[in-house]
Amino acid sequence: MREASILFLRTCLTLLAMPIYLLSFLGIWEPFCKKVFFPYVLERIAGFHEKKSKKQKQDLFRNLPDFASPSGELRLLEIGTGCGPNFQFYPPGCRVTCTDINPNFQRGLSKNMSKNQHIHYEQFLVSAGEDLSQVPSGSVDAVVCTLVLCSVQSVNDTLKEVLRVLRPGGAFYFLEHVAGDHSSWTYFWQQICYPTWKLVFAGCCLNRETWKNLEQAKFSELSLQHITIALPGTPIQPHIIGFAVK
Repeated sequence: MREASILFLRTCLTLLAMPIYLLSFLGIWEPFCKKVFFPYVLERIAGFHEKKSKKQKQDLFRNLPDFASPSGELRLLEIGTGCGPNFQFYPPGCRVTCTDINPNFQRGLSKNMSKNQHIHYEQFLVSAGEDLSQVPSGSVDAVVCTLVLCSVQSVNDTLKEVLRVLRPGGAFYFLEHVAGDHSSWTYFWQQICYPTWKLVFAGCCLNRETWKNLEQAKFSELSLQHITIALPGTPIQPHIIGFAVK
């Protein structure tokens, strides 16, 4: 009965979003989404999410200075920087390399860079999380990834790249929305929204159990919590937060 309800409601949602499916079929939606729609929407979603998650992020990034190199310098790589909502939480003087698969976030990114002059911006690399070949192995003290592992092609390959670029003893910080408990209403609605949500929001997957990937990755230490961030009317309230040490 539950599966039939999911299928019926998923079909209804698909019909409502039929214009987008048609644009996708014609090859129009993806470039429009990448260049115009997603950067515009993400900047606003990031602002909304930021208000709801600010306390959690402050707590998460509080120990970032502990992972500075012996010289005292903190070299940080952010995967999927987007418009840069995390800059405000980085310690003064840290050297940040920004990466994103989508180069169309310049307006929001420039705005956040100008607001956060306490950090040094090294470079912006157009690259996917699964391919950080422009970053030398063992060259960074910390990697940050927030609301990105939901949309990478491969979570496992991304975590392998994280481990490669981190120096021994470096840390990976994450905050990601994940699948809800399978018996919950949240998961029910995630199942309904999944195909349309993924199409509209540039490959974002609602039902990834990313904590399992982190548990199976070869980190020496993993500090992970399941939390709920109050985002009313959305299927992305369950999150995981924490850091892992190489």
